[in-house]
Amino acid sequence: MRDLSMHVLDIAQNSIKAGAALVTVSFTMDEKGVLTFSVLDDGCGMAPDFLARVTDPFTTTRTTRKVGLGIPMLKQSAEMCGGAFGIESEVGKGTCIHASFDTRNIDCIPLGDICDSLLSLVVLNPTQPEFLFQAEAPGMEACFDTRQLREVLGGVPLNEPDVIAWMKDSIDEEFKPILEVS
Repeated sequence: MRDLSMHVLDIAQNSIKAGAALVTVSFTMDEKGVLTFSVLDDGCGMAPDFLARVTDPFTTTRTTRKVGLGIPMLKQSAEMCGGAFGIESEVGKGTCIHASFDTRNIDCIPLGDICDSLLSLVVLNPTQPEFLFQAEAPGMEACFDTRQLREVLGGVPLNEPDVIAWMKDSIDEEFKPILEVS
């Protein structure tokens, strides 16, 4: 993966495939430039034996190929720049994947366009699951919740062009100030 936004899409897509009803994507930027992100879902979860092997590139649930690089590459990217990686999962309850990145480290992958990636998750999955996006940094916080949006829209689809334009503006306005690295 070339940037963090692609990792976010990959991990969230895994949550969708796992049958999650709610996918929570969170970011925290600390005052030292360490960005921690997590994806929490209430999907099917992983069995302990699979969880123990999930960072091995030759462990995958795919049937079309025998290699799964998303999680191993995320772990490598985090550790390369002095960050950390973790994963917890329980069958029937869901999974939480989290990684931290020292954005000031020369080996940190670019963040990419995280805001457009978040928007893409909603637009490409307009009916389910629900998404909760959160971000915080010293003195700032942002939240975007499709459950609240659906309530306000009263049945208007989330992939309606005017709704997409509003969501893009809203996500950009809320999240870019937090996720932009100087």
